[in-house]
Amino acid sequence: MDIKERIQRLRQKMKERNMDAYIIPSSDPHMSEYTAPRWQGRKWISGFTGSAGTVVITGETGGLWTDGRYYIQAAEQLEGTGIKLFKAGMPDVPDYIEWLEQTLPTNSRIGLCGEVFPVSRVKEMEKKLSRKKISIVKEFDLIGEIWDDRPPAPQEPVFIHDVEFAGKTAAEKLKQVRNEMVKKGVNYHLICSLDDIAWLYNIRGNDVAYNPVALAYALVSDTCAWLFIDKSKVSDAVRSMLEDNGVIIKDYGLVNKYLADLGDKDTILFDPARTNSWLYDAIAKGCKKAEGENITTLMKAVKNETEIENLKRTHVCDGVAVVRFLYWLDHNLGRQRITEITAAEKLEEFRRQQENFIGPSFATIAAYKDHAAMMHYQAVDETCYELNREGMLLIDSGGQYLGGTTDITRTIVLGPITDVQRRDFTLVLKGHINLARARMLYGVTGSNIDILARMPIWEAGIDYKSGTGHGVGYFLNVHEGPQRMSQIPNNVKLEKGMIITNEPGIYIEGRYGIRTENEMLVVEDGENEFGKFLRFEPITYCPIDIEGIDPDLLTDDEKRWLNDYHGKVYETLAPFLEEDEREWLRNETRAIG
Repeated sequence: MDIKERIQRLRQKMKERNMDAYIIPSSDPHMSEYTAPRWQGRKWISGFTGSAGTVVITGETGGLWTDGRYYIQAAEQLEGTGIKLFKAGMPDVPDYIEWLEQTLPTNSRIGLCGEVFPVSRVKEMEKKLSRKKISIVKEFDLIGEIWDDRPPAPQEPVFIHDVEFAGKTAAEKLKQVRNEMVKKGVNYHLICSLDDIAWLYNIRGNDVAYNPVALAYALVSDTCAWLFIDKSKVSDAVRSMLEDNGVIIKDYGLVNKYLADLGDKDTILFDPARTNSWLYDAIAKGCKKAEGENITTLMKAVKNETEIENLKRTHVCDGVAVVRFLYWLDHNLGRQRITEITAAEKLEEFRRQQENFIGPSFATIAAYKDHAAMMHYQAVDETCYELNREGMLLIDSGGQYLGGTTDITRTIVLGPITDVQRRDFTLVLKGHINLARARMLYGVTGSNIDILARMPIWEAGIDYKSGTGHGVGYFLNVHEGPQRMSQIPNNVKLEKGMIITNEPGIYIEGRYGIRTENEMLVVEDGENEFGKFLRFEPITYCPIDIEGIDPDLLTDDEKRWLNDYHGKVYETLAPFLEEDEREWLRNETRAIG
């Protein structure tokens, strides 16, 4: 079936169930950002492959809502499908709930699969759409009914993330969680998000591409802890470790029964943004419900000393791999055929040579020339560019290591660029440095300081339609909350031990894209009568291409930061490189005046 045929079959199912609209999100039952193929229904029904977006199909029309990272990509992939692109976040563009309220008549029925919709979103829809007496039907997975060759649920085995990397045992983490449960006045805590569960129980898996997690649910009481998972995934060694740490293993599908068996004297805490609507409906009616962020979310965001030490070592390994790739690219471009795809493959080859490397942390973005204007571009054979000694190549990549997760972007000047491109490269660098140099009073959030990265870019009348930074997991999801840096309001305070990226950019459709990204560690920077101060410590070690910089646009302080950073890069990586690689790196990290 092509996209139009799939939509037509969906409309037939909607008609049979008396539905006026059906909503297909991007999530799985655990509200994951990245999902196993079984739950990529939005991709299947629309052809849009980005990680974020929601499709709405009515009897006559259809729409896709996605954010600024995907405007260009979505417009191309939706062409000819009959699905209209709605640029979420742009002025005068309604979100899909508002659009449904405006489009559907009174007393309409909207269908969705409650297994892949969070409690918070369903409640929001019910509240807003009640004004027109529009009802929501959550019982039917219509995509599952028409997707004949739908992939099965993944069956990958789980493995132990050893304490030498994790820093704390599962039992120690459970004790922390229970202490917080007492403070919140709850005796049960339901955890549905896969990264939280993996962190809490010191297990990892391979059920989702690039994210080392396993499909599971966790339930913690004041005396017991359960892991609901397909038991065939659990080896004797994993079972023994979990049981030694007080964790009881149960079948994945039994979580509903345990929730239904809670009593009138019980109070259960769950995160409404990360718990699906079907599970919410399964909770016993008499049980008190407490909504709030998962206790584990902030705990895992603040890395412990063992994690930080391992992460810094991991970034040295990753920096060596990226520098060896850049050296290889510089010495082989023009001598052999190199494409966006083969460049990405070569970078992964260098990473695989590093200690404790497991795999990429996301699909590498290797985007040459105008392809880089698509923030999350993915090269395919049919449209892949060959690299030449001209223009710029944007490489956004990362690795999953036992000792942490990396995420780095560099824009590489391959040959002659225009004065405007050089200006924009330098503006992005200025924004990056502005944020990297920030000193902050404790209590600041990522939303408070996002403007620091944007100011030099705004002054040129340009903006980028994405956030400036995101938290990063520890051998977990490359995108990790609760901290983030964007214009979207975020009330999470930055804490000592958090990791966050710094990645401003400029994207000119049809021409080029530029991004410079480092991971940064939040550290303390003194205390006085005004309070405690924080600053950022870059932990990504890789040169920023000096050939793209217009030094006249940098202040003396900005040049000093860049020279200091490049000095640190050389000092850190040089001992692990061959002589010719060291000489190349020495030149790439030379001081600018």
